[in-house]
Amino acid sequence: MVALPFTAPRRPPSMAAAGDRALRARATMIALVVFVAAVSILSLGVGAAGVSLPDVVRKLATGGALDLRERVVLFDIRLPRLLTGILVGASLAVSGAVMQGLFRNPLADPGIVGVGAGAGLGAVLAIVLGAMLPPAVLAVAGMHLVPLAAFLGGWASTLVLYRVSTRRGRTSVATMLLAGIALGALAGALTGILVYIADDQQLRDLTFWGLGSLAGASWAKLAAAAPIMVLALIAAPVLARALNGLALGEGAAAHMGIAVQRMKNLAILTVAAATGAAVAVSGGIGFIGIVVPHLLRLVMGPDHRYLLPAAALLGAGLLLLADMIARLVIAPAELPIGIVTAVLGGPVFLWILLRRRGIVDM
Repeated sequence: MVALPFTAPRRPPSMAAAGDRALRARATMIALVVFVAAVSILSLGVGAAGVSLPDVVRKLATGGALDLRERVVLFDIRLPRLLTGILVGASLAVSGAVMQGLFRNPLADPGIVGVGAGAGLGAVLAIVLGAMLPPAVLAVAGMHLVPLAAFLGGWASTLVLYRVSTRRGRTSVATMLLAGIALGALAGALTGILVYIADDQQLRDLTFWGLGSLAGASWAKLAAAAPIMVLALIAAPVLARALNGLALGEGAAAHMGIAVQRMKNLAILTVAAATGAAVAVSGGIGFIGIVVPHLLRLVMGPDHRYLLPAAALLGAGLLLLADMIARLVIAPAELPIGIVTAVLGGPVFLWILLRRRGIVDM
């Protein structure tokens, strides 16, 4: 009797592929953590003020003290700008990933539900008609009037959208999509009317805000918007299992024990909160929410357990990188960050479309 050599049993192809994707996802997230850390350090050392981070570190290491100018630049200007960029980039990217999972379409975007358009309308109202408010209101709102109006506008559009698309306790994703397009068009028309009646200074403010920027970041604005964005980023991973099940269809997800309607409600609220707060502090910044999740799916697959945290990391890193480019390209002046993200994201988005149609291979 001949003894046969022992061979270990092979895993089924599906299990092997899932294991490989999990390893690739973990490796990708480790690389993204390093990327965000490196970009954050570089961001602290970039600016028109001429304060160099290596010089500051060298001075502190030798027992020296920072002068008033260095403390103001680092701790009152660059650090709140850095933290704002991280939260805004993460919020926009995670919102895009959630929306793409909810609509089961990798080309969906947070703006598809009208949150961005509603927030933009609120900001335009504050810029053009804010001077007509009672002095007591202006005194209380102060510099937070535009961000507050943008946030309220995003929430108002979300509430209208939810009311239109929900019937007998069930939310129709198709109706939500069409209603979001209609609300976006209406908000755009009202914004156009306000732009038409604005004066020259208001037009400059509208243009700068509409293109997006982190130049106005401050500890006060960050304190107002950060809790909302942080709560939304914490809530998003709770949706991971439900979004994975929804990829099989609503019926299959329900048979898996997923409360589909509750998941839709939480997804809508999460996107509205994250996008509304992000737009309120940074203005209109495009392409982060649509490009980041799609790029990650190409690398690590569609599992939202890994996709959502990876989207937060890559979104934060890319927005910080775009912010550095905006500060350096025409220094000491500064480009609106929305221009940079459009220049970088536009070709990537075109490549995604061509790849989906099979025109390009890689």
